[in-house]
Amino acid sequence: MAGKWFEEFEVGQVFRHEIRKTVLEYENMLFSSMTYNPAQIHIDHDYASKTEFGAPLMNSVFTLGLVIGLSIQDTTLGTTVANLGMHETTFPRPVFAGDTIRTETTVLEVRASKSRPNQGIVRMEHVGYNQNDQIVCRTSRSALMLRRPA
Repeated sequence: MAGKWFEEFEVGQVFRHEIRKTVLEYENMLFSSMTYNPAQIHIDHDYASKTEFGAPLMNSVFTLGLVIGLSIQDTTLGTTVANLGMHETTFPRPVFAGDTIRTETTVLEVRASKSRPNQGIVRMEHVGYNQNDQIVCRTSRSALMLRRPA
């Protein structure tokens, strides 16, 4: 199991995830199409060229999913039961096609489930950075995690 069992998480624990991902224009177009998001800032190069950004922005929900996805192998792969929610999500800087994203995760809270004795809740902060070490996404995620089997 690549992910951590509930008991392996400690408040203050920091993961600097090795996997990075360069985002591509076609991924932005595909994601925007698959989620029925016709916002011109994502899919219209001419429109986006006339904005303050000068180019299409990667869809922020794509960025959020990527930042969390980059953390999975080290944290929750095969040991998570469910995501319970994302909180306080911010996007301080835009992401553009060609940017390379990496993620760091800090464990904020660990508590046993009151209703599920074989599970616990872990709250983590995921921070996504671009290739210039600028924060592009920050979110707090609560996950229901499996306890180590007896």
